[in-house]
Amino acid sequence: MGTDFEVTMNEYLPLRDVVFNTLRQAILRGELKPGERLMEIQLANKLGVSRTPIREAIRKLELEGLVLMIPRKGAEVAEITEKNLRDVLEVRCALEELAVQLACDRMDEEGVRELRAAAETFESILNSDDITQIAQADVAFHDIIYAATDNRRLIQLLNNLREQMYRYRIEYLKKKECYPQLLNEHQTIIDAIAGHDKELATKFTSQHIKNQAETVVGTIREKEENA
Repeated sequence: MGTDFEVTMNEYLPLRDVVFNTLRQAILRGELKPGERLMEIQLANKLGVSRTPIREAIRKLELEGLVLMIPRKGAEVAEITEKNLRDVLEVRCALEELAVQLACDRMDEEGVRELRAAAETFESILNSDDITQIAQADVAFHDIIYAATDNRRLIQLLNNLREQMYRYRIEYLKKKECYPQLLNEHQTIIDAIAGHDKELATKFTSQHIKNQAETVVGTIREKEENA
């Protein structure tokens, strides 16, 4: 089991959330490797907590797709596979297209200004080496589009799916050569929404997701070839 991570206490969060965030980051950073067993006792001893918050964290990680429960074996870190990626992205593409179409109808001028500001914030931190911070800025951009739909059920589905997408988003954002294309995609989506052009907004959103998929698929295949 990886030894490079430790729990960072936060007085504003319950212990179960602190443990969950610690394990989640360890998986996203690769400190807990795909296929690695998650032994409750070992993790509890390592983090200096009881088994209860470890067990709760593992359940939440399973919901995010970061952990798999294997019959008669227990929990292990989920592999990053092309099939899993494509399954998630097929659903995400359909929901994102619906979201951007609704945003075209319902986003007001203030919302467009917020979207442009979020895009600028995202661009401003791309030189950072903190991939997690970059990912959060990308999430913030898309959150404005989701909020504009004014559809609570759709937002809930997108947020649940986003958690399953997070590890793939991290893999994509590690590719700095993709940043110019990503910035251009954000801009075209903003312009389409500002112009209330559903057809273009749908087209650009679909291409945005497909480009991300192909980049990550390439990374997965490269890792498999080098394994």
